[in-house]
Amino acid sequence: MIHTHFLFISGTEITFILFIVILVFGADKIPSIAKGLGKGMRTLKDATNDIKGEIQKSADKNGIDTTISKDVKEEISKAKDEINDLTGSIRRNL
Repeated sequence: MIHTHFLFISGTEITFILFIVILVFGADKIPSIAKGLGKGMRTLKDATNDIKGEIQKSADKNGIDTTISKDVKEEISKAKDEINDLTGSIRRNL
């Protein structure tokens, strides 16, 4: 049995949500809504990258060592992978 989850939402729930969206907005409006959401997400990503770049420039300008954040991210990633390995085996047994 394959379970598809996206943001803790199963495939059945996604299908139901899409059905409601079609009923509320109509099939002809969905592409324009998706295009607007895509543009909004792209704008948000660009703004986030700009902020990250400014923080990095400021840290470099002031001589702040930012390599510790990379080390912390690597450790968090390792811990996350270990937890996923552990919970993956538990999920398969359920």
